Amino acid sequence: MDVIHKIGRRKSAVARMYLSEGKGNITINKRELENYFTTGTLQYKVKQPLVLTNNEKNFDIKVNVFGGGITGQAEAIRLAISRAMCELDPENRLVLKPEGLLTRDPRMVERKKFGQKKARKKFQFSKR
Repeated sequence: MDVIHKIGRRKSAVARMYLSEGKGNITINKRELENYFTTGTLQYKVKQPLVLTNNEKNFDIKVNVFGGGITGQAEAIRLAISRAMCELDPENRLVLKPEGLLTRDPRMVERKKFGQKKARKKFQFSKR
């Protein structure tokens, strides 16, 4: 099996993921998963597609991720892994799709408008 390359995005985070056969090692920006994402919730989010498809110990995953915060990065990685699982076996799509793991979350930060304090907040109005 050759290396599978997939991209996942969430907010302003972009994750490039390389999947190859191995023993289940997950490396993110040249660091172990447990060292990069210290909380159990984020580790669970990254491993979720592997757990649902019963592939936790079958593949080695290398990820380059940049931009955004840690939650956005974890969800970007999750999307990339989910896309790779679907490429490996189309049957995996039936498991991952109902969980919402193949949907790119389109929500982005709204831009700041001129003449305003933030995207929606205005400057204080003074009548007199």
